[in-house]
Amino acid sequence: MSEFAFEPVHGLPENLPPGEALRWQGAPHWRVLARRAFYVRTVAFYFGLLMLLRFVYMISSGAGLKEAVLATLWLALLGGLAVGILALLAWLYSRSTVYSITDRRLVIRFGVALPMAVNIPFKIVESAGLRTYPDRSGDIPLVLTEGQSVNYFIMWPNVRPWRFTQAQPMLRSIPEAAKVADLLAEALRSAIAENAEAVETTHAQGMDSNPESKAPVQSPAMEPSAAEAGGQ
Repeated sequence: MSEFAFEPVHGLPENLPPGEALRWQGAPHWRVLARRAFYVRTVAFYFGLLMLLRFVYMISSGAGLKEAVLATLWLALLGGLAVGILALLAWLYSRSTVYSITDRRLVIRFGVALPMAVNIPFKIVESAGLRTYPDRSGDIPLVLTEGQSVNYFIMWPNVRPWRFTQAQPMLRSIPEAAKVADLLAEALRSAIAENAEAVETTHAQGMDSNPESKAPVQSPAMEPSAAEAGGQ
């Protein structure tokens, strides 16, 4: 039985409240995640370089071709094992992660051994970025408002890399990232407009009759810039 078999809605810890609709769901692509979060190509290159150096050393030391090949074989096996483990971890993380965008929040369900879900209401989102790659996959990090934060180490790899003190939750290695960013931007604008309308209604009802106390409601900004998004 799947560890997520008891979810009332796939990817969500509970049913959505009345009036809230699910707009999009997705997950990291495991091959993209393996390359950009687990660095399988870098690890493979590293072991390949070690094998080459070992082979050259053996040949220069007077060893025969067969002896040199056998001397580097254990490095090939070790490298293959390392790459295989990292690829397996990427597949497991991809399988256990679901990104859900509703018209009010982003929900990130993650965790291989211990499933967890983090709710990020749009009202605490200050801005969002976008970094895309040639295969149209990409990352969408979210900047939270002051005083709001997530735990970098608990949420990894669903966070912007190397932002430890002010961790930014991130939709990572998702296919068709630009389309998802457009959808998220629309959801953010709709949520802000709805919030602004509710504030105006409250003021109209006399909850706050002082016009100077009305703080302007600003829409979170989407930043479709590779340099600004800073994904890996």
